This record gives sequence, structure tokens and C-alpha cells, in this order.
Amino acid sequence: MPATIPEEYRDLFEKRIFPHLTTVMPDGSPQVTPVWCDFDGTYIRINSSKGRVKDRNMRRDARVALAAIDPDNPYRHLLVRGRVVEITETGADDHIDALAKKYLGKDRYPYRQPGEVRVTYRITPERVRGAG
Repeated sequence: MPATIPEEYRDLFEKRIFPHLTTVMPDGSPQVTPVWCDFDGTYIRINSSKGRVKDRNMRRDARVALAAIDPDNPYRHLLVRGRVVEITETGADDHIDALAKKYLGKDRYPYRQPGEVRVTYRITPERVRGAG
């Protein structure tokens, strides 16, 4: 069942935070990666390249967790458990460019590799806990 991100924590997604995304490896062990992300009011959105470990994990097992810590107050944080409900290449290049603007101040993502396919993942929060 979907949960909502409380209003008092939504500002975290406007900051240049580096949440840690946890995905599930094929053997059931956790895999953790710091990521760029944003929140569109419904979904937490992550962007990656097709074929990376987190991409393969989220395609196989939609369960994820995300820990977002406020850089201005490390005791203030948001913990989210959720599910990837959409994986799409449509608009993913524009999404990574928007994230590059937020995180790097650049209009275009500068680290594109030849042949790289960008993917956006929409995550529905299912359990949310904030502190601080």
C-alpha cells in the first residue's frame, strides 16, 4: 500500500543530498549505492544506466530502500521502503539532465558514455519514517 512522504521532509529532495539506495542482489544480499534523485510529488525518481548492478537488481526485484540524510542536520533523516513501479527509457535523458542541473549546476549530464542508455525508475514509497 502506498505511503506519502510527509510535507516536513519533502525539502530533502530539493537539496543536493546523496541518498543511499538499497537493492536486492540475486543471492538476497543487499547492495547499496549513493544516488541522485528527486521527488515528483508521488514518486521518488532515480536515474541510472541500463545494465548497471542496481538496474539489473531493480528489474529482477522491485523492492528497494532509500535513506536520505539532511546535510544541514545529520540527525534529521528520512527512511523509505518502497517498490519500483516503473522503469522507462522515455524521458530518461531529460531526467538525468535535470538532475545534473540540480547536483552539478550543468545543463547537460557531462558523464555520458558512448552507447549508454539512460533509465528512470519511479519508486512508490510503501513505508516512510522520518526523524529529527
